[in-house]
Amino acid sequence: MKKSWRRFFIDCLKCSPSTPKEVVAVDGEDNNVQVVEKRKPGGWKCMPYIIGNETFERVASSGLTANFTVYLVSRYHMKQVAAANFVNVYSGVANSAPLLGAFISDAYWGRFRTLAYASVASLLGMVVMTLTAAIPQLRQQSCSPAAEQAGQCEGPTRSQLGVLILSLALMSVGSGGIRPCNLPFGVDQFDKTTESGRRGLASFFNWYYCTSTAAIILAMTLIVYIQSSISWPVGFGIPAGLMVISITLFFLGMRLYVYVPVEGSVFSGIAQVFVAAYKKRKLELPAKDDVVGQERMLYDPPTVSHGVMKLPLTPQFSFLNKAAVICEGDTKEDGTPANSWRLCSVQQIEEAKCLIRILPIWPAGLSCFVALAQQWTFVILQCLKMDRHLGPRFQIPSASVPIVALLALTLFIPIYDQLFVPLARRFTGIESGITLLQRQGAGIVMAALSMVVAGVVERKRRDSAVAHGGLYGSSPLSAAWLVPQLVLMGVAEAFNAIGQVEFYNRQFPEHMQTIAAAFFTCSLAGASYLSAILVSAVRKYTSWLEDDNNMNADRLDYFYYLIAVLEVVNTLYFLVAAHFYRYKGAATEVELKEVREARAATQAQGTTTGEGIC
Repeated sequence: MKKSWRRFFIDCLKCSPSTPKEVVAVDGEDNNVQVVEKRKPGGWKCMPYIIGNETFERVASSGLTANFTVYLVSRYHMKQVAAANFVNVYSGVANSAPLLGAFISDAYWGRFRTLAYASVASLLGMVVMTLTAAIPQLRQQSCSPAAEQAGQCEGPTRSQLGVLILSLALMSVGSGGIRPCNLPFGVDQFDKTTESGRRGLASFFNWYYCTSTAAIILAMTLIVYIQSSISWPVGFGIPAGLMVISITLFFLGMRLYVYVPVEGSVFSGIAQVFVAAYKKRKLELPAKDDVVGQERMLYDPPTVSHGVMKLPLTPQFSFLNKAAVICEGDTKEDGTPANSWRLCSVQQIEEAKCLIRILPIWPAGLSCFVALAQQWTFVILQCLKMDRHLGPRFQIPSASVPIVALLALTLFIPIYDQLFVPLARRFTGIESGITLLQRQGAGIVMAALSMVVAGVVERKRRDSAVAHGGLYGSSPLSAAWLVPQLVLMGVAEAFNAIGQVEFYNRQFPEHMQTIAAAFFTCSLAGASYLSAILVSAVRKYTSWLEDDNNMNADRLDYFYYLIAVLEVVNTLYFLVAAHFYRYKGAATEVELKEVREARAATQAQGTTTGEGIC
């Protein structure tokens, strides 16, 4: 007898990621996951379901949020600056949620179950958002253009705002589970020990980012046009329908997936290092000036997880090395730690050091995104006061104009790969042309330059609007004047954003890839929060953004120049942080040879107990 749909989805959510990676199957009779067959990674057989899920989810989520600023201003009658800040706060919540989602995934649910729950939450949020557009009682009634221009339209009530926030909260939950898990879950389906698996994985990354970019472009053109020019309920209902397809595709592939077992939260392992080092803070490290000899004396068992690179002991942050000093009673008879909060391995210590080294780099990327975040708020509001016509009849939706930055990013990537990297390699001798940190630094400089250009264009737009219609007039300038700054933003993102993704994925330990994905989204979140704080500070201490309804009465160009100055300061900070950064596993050939010899001697002689140290 076929299962009911209800039973089917229950079985889906009961798929346990705690079973061994290669031996998972679902027993439909008792809803338990049992080890019944050895399952090999499905590779490309799973990709239509995983990439399809990601693509439809991207179209759905981007289609709802790309035009959100315009929706708040036109349908909820929010003040323009207040709407921009509202979007910044929501973006911050949605992009910081993946850090919590990564923790839950790694510690409790696993990637599949996290993705399943998050997808359902995201769908519910989209349905509620669609209802706000379809049901008049859930938003403010229409307001005449004259009253809107005079700022006399009433804003949303508390209950109306509450329903709106509920929809955003549900979508934030969805974002928190989908963003950090979707890409790693796809990676899990390839056997990285085989050549075909590695080739398939390389193609997967290309297709993943290609389809994601195509999905965002589709959302910012067709979906945004339907919302602005045809119907808001239809424009919101289409993404919700696409999300249903996304979830259906994801569950249809569940019989093919490989489920990586939950290994526990990486944060607890890092916390254990600090606690153990504090408890042993009064101890002396053995062989202080000889890191190779010191490693022999510390607790350094071989790594258990497959595919995790063994990290050699480093002298940097040596106070943490005390966490691996072996005292009497620290180990059991089989050599494992008696108390994980008192004895940690060298591998754990070096993984904690990786995180410490990355932390000073992270704020620089966050600050860079403050400049890039303006394309989704104030640039859209600028477009509303400019000529957006293509021909006599067709008018481009204001929320679609920032797609120029996305197109610039997409077109620049092959230029970077095929032209810039080979040329730079000739001068630097580096395989990637420039280092990961140099790539991020180039993006920060481009972001500062984009804000300077944005300030110049905004001054020209404002002067034109005032000259042709006074403070409440619109500028006859074409929105094409915004293209230079948007192109610079796109190129800056190609350098910095992609550089950050690669940096985090390479510099975080292998089993922290979910956290690495969340770390990047936290940069976006922090930028949104910082942008909102900056807007509030400028409103409080200056008159640059004083008028909530009329951009022509403000001095947005001064605000752009302020961000440019902050980006210059950020560049100087980044140069200092990058100077002191040491890449994961970086060492000279002599150091690597000594470490290999020391490790071989340790494995041959057994781990030294460190007697006399404690």
